[in-house]
Amino acid sequence: MSGHRTTTSESHPGPDTVTDVVRWAVFSCVLVPVVLLWYGTSLAGATGTALGLAAVTAACRVLLRRSERSTVRLLAEEQPPHRGHRHRAGAGAHRGGRRAGGSTPVD
Repeated sequence: MSGHRTTTSESHPGPDTVTDVVRWAVFSCVLVPVVLLWYGTSLAGATGTALGLAAVTAACRVLLRRSERSTVRLLAEEQPPHRGHRHRAGAGAHRGGRRAGGSTPVD
C-alpha cells in the first residue's frame, strides 16, 4: 500500500502527554472500583478507593500542568533573540572574498 499516512506530529503541534496520563487515571478511577465490587468488596470500600484515586489523580494533574508550564517558560527564556538575515555571523567571519595582504604565493 502506498497511501499517505498521517502521523501525530503532522496533525497536532505536539503530543499532550499530560492529557493522556489524566485520561488513563480517570479510566482507572472508574475501573478499579468496578473490579473491586465484582470481586466482592463492599460498596463503602469501593467508594473509598474511588475517592482516593480521584484525589491522587487531581493532585497529579495539577503537578503535571505546573511542571509543563514551567518547562515551557524555561525554554522560552533560554532561546537567544532572533537576529535578522544580515546578522548571521560575527564580524570577520566571511568566507571567500577579499583578504588583507598579498594575493601572490609565497616561495
